[in-house]
Amino acid sequence: MFDNFTLAQLQQLWWLIVSVIGALFVFLTFVQGGQSLLSFVARNDLEKSLVINSLGRKWELTFTTLVLFGGALFAAFPLFYATSFGGAYWIWIAILFTFVLQAVSFEFRKKPGNLLGARTYELFLFLNGTIGILLIGIVLATFFSCSCFQLDDYNQVLWQHPMLGLETAFSFFNVSFGIFLVLLARTLGALYLLNNIDFRLQLVKDMEKRLRKAVATNLIGAIPFLLYFMYNLATVEGYAVKPESGEIFMESGKYLQNLLAMPGVLAMLAAGLLFILLGAAVARRPSGKSGIWFSGLGSILVALSLFLTAGFNNTAFYPSSFDLNSSLTIYNASSSRYTLTAMSYIALAVPLVLAYIAYFWRKMDREKLSTGEVSDFTAKEIY
Repeated sequence: MFDNFTLAQLQQLWWLIVSVIGALFVFLTFVQGGQSLLSFVARNDLEKSLVINSLGRKWELTFTTLVLFGGALFAAFPLFYATSFGGAYWIWIAILFTFVLQAVSFEFRKKPGNLLGARTYELFLFLNGTIGILLIGIVLATFFSCSCFQLDDYNQVLWQHPMLGLETAFSFFNVSFGIFLVLLARTLGALYLLNNIDFRLQLVKDMEKRLRKAVATNLIGAIPFLLYFMYNLATVEGYAVKPESGEIFMESGKYLQNLLAMPGVLAMLAAGLLFILLGAAVARRPSGKSGIWFSGLGSILVALSLFLTAGFNNTAFYPSSFDLNSSLTIYNASSSRYTLTAMSYIALAVPLVLAYIAYFWRKMDREKLSTGEVSDFTAKEIY
């Protein structure tokens, strides 16, 4: 089947696959969002244990998806992997460090005799949920802004800024998208906890009210940053590619033109934003528990539409501000036709993996997490 695909079709297929994985990761950041809400919605040990145990059932999915996203990029678009991870490595090290803190915190927060104490590990979880997601948003925003690198004749990366990637955090365009992702993750985290925890006992009713308030306040806070990002995206010059020669050039309103040239992607973006708002509206009802599924689907659609806008329609998805023609496209950054073909056959197993995840997710969440599964005295961690 895939043997009949042209190289260009395989490159487009793999950008789509990578985009889907990236979009799923954005949804799964509800774990990080929930972590960052811990001190705001949980006021005692019982409430904290409920939040930690609820998120502890899913935290590995977020980290695994991030690793899968990086692995898919490495296999399908190795030149991007070498350029970004090899040049802007300080920002990637900072991101990975926050995820190491997350893993350590879930493991040791309530271990007997730990020297740092539970509060230190709760701070680590907060850092992963805020700084980690902020930096990921900054990196993803460079798909539309730019990075300061040059490739030599042998495709070796020459990063042209001494901060080696951290300089991207000084662009408000990049930071605005990062803040939007943080606040979106917090919104999704509150919605997930509302869905996953049993609030029938009066003992935790106040936490339920705080979670419903967190949904509204974080989503309202996210909107200005999203509007700023989308306005700039629609008005700035973009990095276009001449398909016949591969030459990179600046084009006015490129990303808006991409959306208009791909009406399905534009509809996906609009639908995603509506679903996010619908999920928040569901949470306003006293009995509303299913908002995470609406907003979760919405976050996937929004992220997927942005990934496709960055890579399709003859666009450089990793542009260089130092040397325009060092910018990366899905065509000049991809693996060989043989590698992409072989990987495409392997990717046929992905639906089975997703079905496996969905099956066990359903089994884990068949019954809501209740106060009977945690104790105010033992604060037993469940993974």
